Amino acid sequence: MEDRRAEKSCEQACESLKRQDYEMALKHCTEALLSLGQYSMADCTGPCPLEIESIKIESLLYRIASFLQLKNYGQADEDCRHVLGEGLAKGDGAFQAVLCCMQLKGKLQPVSSILAKSLTGESLNGMVTKDLTRLKTLLTETEVRLFHGHQQGFKGGVLEPRDFLSPSLVPSSELCFLSRCLCVPGLLFCP
Repeated sequence: MEDRRAEKSCEQACESLKRQDYEMALKHCTEALLSLGQYSMADCTGPCPLEIESIKIESLLYRIASFLQLKNYGQADEDCRHVLGEGLAKGDGAFQAVLCCMQLKGKLQPVSSILAKSLTGESLNGMVTKDLTRLKTLLTETEVRLFHGHQQGFKGGVLEPRDFLSPSLVPSSELCFLSRCLCVPGLLFCP
């Protein structure tokens, strides 16, 4: 199934990024995105659209980080505008929820570190800096939100999908996916 191949490629991209093998991370990200591009939402019988969107967002974020490390700022900026435009345009909170899932699983830290390094150590043009700063701000807000939420107990220790999403805008199957995603042993109490 296409989504499992995309999911595996995305996981391999994350591991390659952590090993600082940016060429390989880029290859895996592109494979994941190509697999998802062939996936028809009309034929969606297995995973929910948010699960597929999550793989797409993760792959784009890993690709942005890889492009930055490889000094391909134009492509990094293009992917950045794409992920921000699509992620924020929906307005249902799904993008922020995916970022939280990534943070809880330790997948956001390498991307965040590379963004911070690029923004402070590289000479970037104005538009690239603006887009990357916007993305870095969202990642930082995600980290802060989780830290403060964890300190305050997330409604008795449980991080709920409705902490990010408007339930009236998101199908119950997607809330179910987020419930699984947000349940990370050792970080939060999960029923």
